[in-house]
Amino acid sequence: MKITVFNGSPRGANSNTHVIAEALLKGAKKADAEVENIFLSEKRVNHCAGCFSCWYKTPGKCIYRDDMDNLLQTCLSSDIVCFATPVYSWNMTAYLKNFIDRLIPIKRPTVVESSGNYDMENNQNKLPKIVIISNSGFPGENNFETMRTVMKTGNPILEVYRNCGMLLRSKDPVVVKVIKKYLDVVFTAGYELASNLSVSEETQANLNMELMPIDEYIQYISKEN
Repeated sequence: MKITVFNGSPRGANSNTHVIAEALLKGAKKADAEVENIFLSEKRVNHCAGCFSCWYKTPGKCIYRDDMDNLLQTCLSSDIVCFATPVYSWNMTAYLKNFIDRLIPIKRPTVVESSGNYDMENNQNKLPKIVIISNSGFPGENNFETMRTVMKTGNPILEVYRNCGMLLRSKDPVVVKVIKKYLDVVFTAGYELASNLSVSEETQANLNMELMPIDEYIQYISKEN
């Protein structure tokens, strides 16, 4: 079992997103999975030119020779890939969007239909399962509506949407205890994923645990921490 996280946060290893992803991978590693954590902000990935050469001229191969060559192979060799991102303007970051755009070589120019939905045919016999990690500095679930819609087409086997994300790196002793409890749940989710390619209903429910009442959180982020 190989699980790879593609972290789209500009802050990389210093991001709140990384706190969640790291806990997930620790759990997966405990279940003997091979894990890798990739920070897209550290990679050279050109923007897709929309030329479709990877479909018609050089099937499966992009015109650009950049870090995407290795990233694509890492993606395809994984059993599970995790797209991790903070919410920027109600959506994923530019780093992650750019990476996903460059995954177009895994498709071929043959239209397929399923239950009234149209897509391009996969160029691979087997594609990795998808996991989503996203966090927002705001309270509430509405911040993830765009992400949920965009990622729905990938049929993710797990979606971790964490509101009140500014608490994840808090030094406040009271908050630290709550975050440890939450990250223990994320660890369990990683372990279960690596063991069963799914998580239990109990773990899924606990991933949505409240970190702090909304009124308290609003006051918390309105002051210096």
